[in-house]
Amino acid sequence: MATMPFIDRRRMTRRRMLAVALTVGAAVPLGAASRASVASADPGPALLTLPAPTGPYPVGTVALHLVDPSRPDPLAGPGHCRELMISVWYPARDVWRYPRAPWMPPAALRALLVNAGFAADVAAAPVTAGHLGAPVRRTGERLPVVVFSHGARDHRADTTTVVQQLASHGYVVVTVDHTYDAFSEFPDGRLTVPADPPQLDPRDYTVDLRFVLDRIEDLAAGRNPDADHRPLPAGLRGALDLDRIGMFGWSKGATATAIVLTEDQRVRAGLSFDGPMETQPPLITDLDRPFMLMTAEFDRAAHPSVAQFWSHLTGWRRNVQADGAVHGSYTDIQTLIPQVAKVIGMSDEELRDWVGTLAPAPAARIQLAYPLAFFDLHLRHRGHLLDGPSPAFPEVRFIP
Repeated sequence: MATMPFIDRRRMTRRRMLAVALTVGAAVPLGAASRASVASADPGPALLTLPAPTGPYPVGTVALHLVDPSRPDPLAGPGHCRELMISVWYPARDVWRYPRAPWMPPAALRALLVNAGFAADVAAAPVTAGHLGAPVRRTGERLPVVVFSHGARDHRADTTTVVQQLASHGYVVVTVDHTYDAFSEFPDGRLTVPADPPQLDPRDYTVDLRFVLDRIEDLAAGRNPDADHRPLPAGLRGALDLDRIGMFGWSKGATATAIVLTEDQRVRAGLSFDGPMETQPPLITDLDRPFMLMTAEFDRAAHPSVAQFWSHLTGWRRNVQADGAVHGSYTDIQTLIPQVAKVIGMSDEELRDWVGTLAPAPAARIQLAYPLAFFDLHLRHRGHLLDGPSPAFPEVRFIP
C-alpha cells in the first residue's frame, strides 16, 4: 500500500496542533504547545460553535461498528479483520428526548490531544446539531443517501457542517473513519490512530467505501449491520433509497470518491473537496455520471492529476472555486480556526496560512449551499444554483 504525499509533514504537524487547539480554551501561542505550557494554561474549553443547519428537520445521528470478515487487516495484526466506525446522520423527530452529539468521541479526542503533546483532559468537543439515537423522520418515501470520506490523518467529523446541513434537508449521510488513517474510537473502548508513516492510499479507502455501500444495502433491506447488534434508531431500517446514492470526500477522501464512481455503479453522483486525484494506477477511466470539483490548492491549472481526471468526465461536470480558499476551506476547520485564533493568540499571518483569505461567514454559507445544491440537483432533480455564478455568492467562481 503506497504512501501518498497529499500534505507535507510541516503543514500536517501544524494542522494536527490546530485541530487540537480547536477544542482547547488555553491561551497557548501556536508553536509553544509543550506539556509545560499546557500544564499552566486555563483548562476551560473554548466556547466554539459550528454553523447551524438551515433545513426544516431536526437531525439525528448514530455510530455503527462494522466488521468485514472477508478482509484481513494487515495493520491490525494477524487474525484481525478490517473494522470501521461510521456515523449515520438523518432527519429526525422527537429530538428533545435525546442528547446532542459531540463533534468527536471523547476517547478519540483525548488521543488526538496526547498525540499533539497536550494533557488528555484539557479539551471538550464542539456540540453538533445531531441528537444521539433520535427516531428517523419518515414521510412515506425512502431517503436519499450521501457517503463522506475524510482526508489523511483525519476523522469522520471533519465536515460536520456539511453533513448536518444535508441531514436537515432530508438526506441520510454516512461518514466513515478509515481505520489507521483516522483518530477513531470503538464501542469496546479501543482506540486507533493514524499509522506513521501513512499506510493507506486512496484505493485502500475505496475498498472501505464499497464495503460501507454493502452495509447501506443491509440497512435498506431492514437488516442491522452493527457488529455488536446494538439497537438502531427507530425508523432507520428500510429508510434508505438505494437508487439515490451520492458521495463526497475531502483531500485523499475526494480521490477515493472519484475512484469509487469509476468502479461502482451504485453511486450516482460525486463531489470533491480539493482532491489531489493522485493514485496508482492514475484516474484515466471515462466517467459519465455527474461530478463536481470544489477546488482550492489542488486546482486543474497547477496539478496535472486533477486536470487529467477532469478530462475524463464525460457527463455533467462543474468546477467551482472560492476566492481565497485553501486546502481545508470546505471543512469545519475554516469555521473553527478563526474562533480559536482569538483564544490562543494566533497571528494574522498564521491564520491566513491555515484558512486563506476566505472569511468565516461566506465560507460557512458556501459549505451550507453548494454541496446541498449538488446533491439536490442530481439526486432530487431540483435547484438552479449550479447553473452559473450567483450574486449571492460573489466569492465563488465557475471555472470552465
